[in-house]
Amino acid sequence: MNAGRQTAQVALRTEKLTKHYGAVVGLEDLDLEVSAGEVLGYLGPNGAGKTTTIRLLLGLIKPTAGRAEIFGMDVVDKKVAVHARVAYVPGEATLWPSLTGAETLHLLARMHGQTDVAYQDLLVKRFDFDTSRKVRAYSHGNRQKINLIAALASRADLLILDEPTTGLDPLMQQAFRESVLEAKDNGQTVFLSSHVLSEAEALCDRIAILRAGRLVEIGTLAQMRHLSAVTVEASFPGSPPPALDRVPGVSAVQVTGHHLTCQVRGPIDGLLAVLAPAHPETLFSREPSLEELFLSIYGEQEHAGHGAQGG
Repeated sequence: MNAGRQTAQVALRTEKLTKHYGAVVGLEDLDLEVSAGEVLGYLGPNGAGKTTTIRLLLGLIKPTAGRAEIFGMDVVDKKVAVHARVAYVPGEATLWPSLTGAETLHLLARMHGQTDVAYQDLLVKRFDFDTSRKVRAYSHGNRQKINLIAALASRADLLILDEPTTGLDPLMQQAFRESVLEAKDNGQTVFLSSHVLSEAEALCDRIAILRAGRLVEIGTLAQMRHLSAVTVEASFPGSPPPALDRVPGVSAVQVTGHHLTCQVRGPIDGLLAVLAPAHPETLFSREPSLEELFLSIYGEQEHAGHGAQGG
């Protein structure tokens, strides 16, 4: 496994990957490449096509058009070989109710074909998981821990995680983040589909944003920050804030007493030229968070009426 990880430069590649459900577009012309050892965040709201993508990558459904490869192997033609190098965590844990947690972990390890027993024991402690109870007695969050522990302990070359922290409390979400960073340090590739934007922001090397079955943006957070405005705040204790209605690129101006907040797209020279003569006591700016980028992209796409139907 390690030799394969070292020689493979691309862990996952899709070419015009498409899935239609009758007249409904689940995924349209997805071109995506994920490098070995990379953590990719795959984001979008319900119906955007994230789960359809994962089902296609796992060979659970066949594409309408296009193709996908994992470590150079076609996911349809080489399904068994692909699955030997992949571990998958679904958003909903469907397990055997009469087995205990320990028995389920043992069975999942045998089904995958490999597990790092020492690391599994560490994960059981990290996720504070009681392996002695039967699955039917576990909460949703505890059932999700079983899938996470089994997948992470497999040390698979590619981890495909579909909403993996559903049902986990904040402490367990932190345990998950620690485990993903360990997987990355181990040279594993992670394909993370998530609604938790802070999670993606903390973990991912790049972010891919899907809307209505189409990839609308992909890049690092730094590369994507141009998609949303910078927030600027200033205070003017000695005088009211200056008017900004004619400053290019400035929007969402809010004035509360002597405090001013606005957003600016593009160069901020014009804004500074207006603010400086008014002698602000405080002045700071911050780049948009992933959540703000996400909302900006979706807002612009809705405004433009872009699109395919959701899948």
